[in-house]
Amino acid sequence: MRSTGSVASQLAAKLWRGREAIDRVARHAPARLAILVFGGVILLFTALLLLPMATATGERADFIDALFTATSAVCVTGLVTVPTGVYWSTFGQAIIIIAVKIGGLGVMTLASILGLAVSRRLGLTARLMTASETKTTRLGEVGSLIRVVIITSTTLEVLLAVLLAPRFLYLHESPGEAAWHSIFYAISAFNNAGFVPTAEGLTTHYSDWMLLLPIMLGMFVGSLGFPVILNVARNKSKFRRWSLHAKLTVTTSAFLVLMGSLWFTLAEWSNPDTLGPMGWADKLLNGAFLGVMPRSGGMSTIDIGSLNEASWLVTDALMFVGGGSASTAGGIKVSTLAVLMLAIVAEARGDKDTDAFGFRIPRDTLRQAVAVTFVGATTILVACLILLRISGFNLDVVLFEVISAFGTVGLSTGITDQLPVSGQYVLVALMFVGRVGTMTLGAALALRSRRRVIRLPEERPIIG
Repeated sequence: MRSTGSVASQLAAKLWRGREAIDRVARHAPARLAILVFGGVILLFTALLLLPMATATGERADFIDALFTATSAVCVTGLVTVPTGVYWSTFGQAIIIIAVKIGGLGVMTLASILGLAVSRRLGLTARLMTASETKTTRLGEVGSLIRVVIITSTTLEVLLAVLLAPRFLYLHESPGEAAWHSIFYAISAFNNAGFVPTAEGLTTHYSDWMLLLPIMLGMFVGSLGFPVILNVARNKSKFRRWSLHAKLTVTTSAFLVLMGSLWFTLAEWSNPDTLGPMGWADKLLNGAFLGVMPRSGGMSTIDIGSLNEASWLVTDALMFVGGGSASTAGGIKVSTLAVLMLAIVAEARGDKDTDAFGFRIPRDTLRQAVAVTFVGATTILVACLILLRISGFNLDVVLFEVISAFGTVGLSTGITDQLPVSGQYVLVALMFVGRVGTMTLGAALALRSRRRVIRLPEERPIIG
């Protein structure tokens, strides 16, 4: 009995020390905790996908396939090395969609949940980091926002599933299949994941308005971000009362979707491998669908590899921008693009300040936008150089695949499963960086933060 009591006390002491360690990291280095949490979640789902019951054949999956799929799911990307609807069993698909649901909550949200679960409180640094990701302006909102994020996302996913279920029943699926497919597509669509539970995906449903429109709507709403969804819901049609972030995100997102849809419809109208054989109504529907998907959606009704090269380039640009901040989408974010464009307009006009909707945008926000864009472009450049060296594919397809991974989009020209294993590991790293965020990753890797007491004298270099 003494030995049992001694073991129990030692175990309790170790657990307490572990709790204190997590508490310290959560309060003083939340970005590092975020990286550890996200990495740990990926490893957990990798282990689950390595179980024999996760595959349709009952055989153990290759490690790279399990790791790649788990990373793609947790990072809500949708790129795959094996077909989801064929290779994985129902159990495996359930693991994947659960990973998508958890990953869609966001890296800092997951870290904050762990911090709250362990210490029942968030440190100031953790609140600042979480507020930065969720774009919350008041620190007191952070704890409540985490709960709201979970409730809101789940509610919207349930509503989307309810919209999809009758359609799947109409397509002669059994009630069980209809329920499963509606839940899978609802979670995948809202979280902009791009995973599909069937071998053919949406290619056989290219003319099904009742199926594609709800999926498009779910992806668009999910790409806006939780702060925007909540802000718009509270103020409804009162545009003047929307926050600046909500105004920039909604207007820029709508503009990109409209321009993208217009481009794809016109550019692919007569392409015999894409929209060419369709009727004019289906061309409009699928052109609009193509306009939404590069925003981080990742699903497709046509063969992406059959798009013309100009459409590939437009898709590259849309994937790089991505969706809204604190959303399920990836990329550098539409608010970043909006700030950069507004700064260019202000500079062209000779204005000292960068203004939008009656507000002045701080200079440090512009500096962050430049940093995010530059680091993102540099990451893509380095990844392209590596893949070009080890894969043997042309630049156009490599660039497309790299941006899709970094932007956590999931669209593919069809080379993902053809890459060497080393190339697939590169995409795994890209998906992780793209979802975690370059700035969060940089904060996590920084040994310490410093603040200068003395500022150096100012001198302007020549630009341009």
